[in-house]
Amino acid sequence: MTRPATRDDLSALPVEVAPRLLGALLETVVAGERVVARLAEVEAYHGRGTGDRPDPGSHARMGPTARNATMWGEPGHLYVYLSHGIHSCVNVVCGPDGVAGGVLLRAGEIVEGADVAERRRLERRGAVRAPRDLARGPGRFGDAVGLRHPVHDGIDAVTGAERAGAVARLWLTTEPPGRIATGPRVGVAGVAGTDAFPWRFWIEGDATVSAFRWGRGAAEAAAGGG
Repeated sequence: MTRPATRDDLSALPVEVAPRLLGALLETVVAGERVVARLAEVEAYHGRGTGDRPDPGSHARMGPTARNATMWGEPGHLYVYLSHGIHSCVNVVCGPDGVAGGVLLRAGEIVEGADVAERRRLERRGAVRAPRDLARGPGRFGDAVGLRHPVHDGIDAVTGAERAGAVARLWLTTEPPGRIATGPRVGVAGVAGTDAFPWRFWIEGDATVSAFRWGRGAAEAAAGGG
């Protein structure tokens, strides 16, 4: 069972909200085509002044910029940013208005609209090896649900207001999704990608969860090498 997400549901710090998003559904309708993804893996990120310690892995670590402006707004909007110049990645903004934070949607299972998601993936990245790979990893997830940077950055997943031909809605689960695991974030550089920030959460045993990889310098930092 699910229910619509509210601002209050998302007003706590991202590290507190993130595990609550596991098992939730992100529904998008883009150009009239509907896709629903069940969230299986997420990562929390805090902006400058958010929480009890700085997060050096966050886009908002240095304060507000044109790129991260959505992260500083009211909770429930989606921060859609461009990674490596090609991947549109989707985050749920969390925390009070004016406090920066977001939860990256790293991976999920496409439970409705798999044919649409697969066509989008084929158009952007070539062959899809297996159904579990449709939205496995944040770039694939963004492709599958059809949200693109910059036109959909800031879309409201609480009210479902239309933006650039798209509508997004977040539905929270009313039942625990299963055993939740936690660990360092994937591919994040330096200490921010180590156990000092165990801010990646996933449903243990879920086939859509992405593989872990160290970020630049993170393995050395984890080993005490600076």
